[in-house]
Amino acid sequence: MLVAMNDWERFLGEVSWFLQPGETATAGETRPWTGGSADDLPELSALLGSAALTPVAVGTDTYELLAWGPSDARRGWLCRPPRDGDGDAIPRVHRSFWKLCGGIVERFGEPTTWWTNQDEVLTAEAAQVDPADALADYAWLWEEQGLEIPVDANEYYTVAVEANGNLTLAHRENGRLLLFAPDHAFSGVTPMAGCPPYSLLTVDEAPDLASWVEECAKAWR
Repeated sequence: MLVAMNDWERFLGEVSWFLQPGETATAGETRPWTGGSADDLPELSALLGSAALTPVAVGTDTYELLAWGPSDARRGWLCRPPRDGDGDAIPRVHRSFWKLCGGIVERFGEPTTWWTNQDEVLTAEAAQVDPADALADYAWLWEEQGLEIPVDANEYYTVAVEANGNLTLAHRENGRLLLFAPDHAFSGVTPMAGCPPYSLLTVDEAPDLASWVEECAKAWR
């Protein structure tokens, strides 16, 4: 008789590269997610409220595996635990997110969203990636066309890091969303005024961090 896989086993079956050679993981008992809600992120709150949570430890690193759906179509996130971001120079909506979820490091069974192919989504590790360095490295994109980079990179921080190096940025105060993507095949994006086509872009349906989170959370429900 076949034994149904649990969420952690499903995750490892689809994300086989997650554990490095010599690493071992300990998965705890799966239980309903009970982390509360955020008034400014209703779609995310509803999604999380319907999740099953499995605590996972890999060495000294702790994670929460959140999963949804029937047994034959399971999907989920491997997340950092919630964290207190009140001292960070980030918009309120990101602090609300962190009180529910510390950010996403892997996914399985996922739909196509702006989080697809991202190595880090809304994690503290992503926020430590300085967009000023990336913009300085690619300043020639603007210089070749007699332009100047039209934003102050210090006013933005990184909210997602794509596997190929593209960065999703948010304004530290108002949450305005920009995609820095010299290497992309995205649709639904528009070059920012004063920018070459493959540089700083706006996301047509998600002009700010809140709408970006909500649009992606809705696709997961």
